[in-house]
Amino acid sequence: MLIVNAELREEKGKSISRRLRVKNKFPGILYGANQESTLLILDHNSIFNLQKKIEFYKEYLLLIIQDQKYTVKVQAVQRHSFKLKLLHIDFLHV
Repeated sequence: MLIVNAELREEKGKSISRRLRVKNKFPGILYGANQESTLLILDHNSIFNLQKKIEFYKEYLLLIIQDQKYTVKVQAVQRHSFKLKLLHIDFLHV
């Protein structure tokens, strides 16, 4: 099982997302399993390297947010149209 580390994000919006991307991070969201959506901050390089593996999309991942562990599946990934950059990722809690 692949492990993904994330931080909680308090604010949302275009300007916050742009500031994250300048710092080589990007936004994400965790939803599902009858819980409220959780906004996330993810490290770009670690996720970019993980997403090259086929298991990233096919199997369950272990998402760790502030010492809490969630079993998740990748629901959607948004990429930049011509740069090798991830813009946003959605995780589904199972």
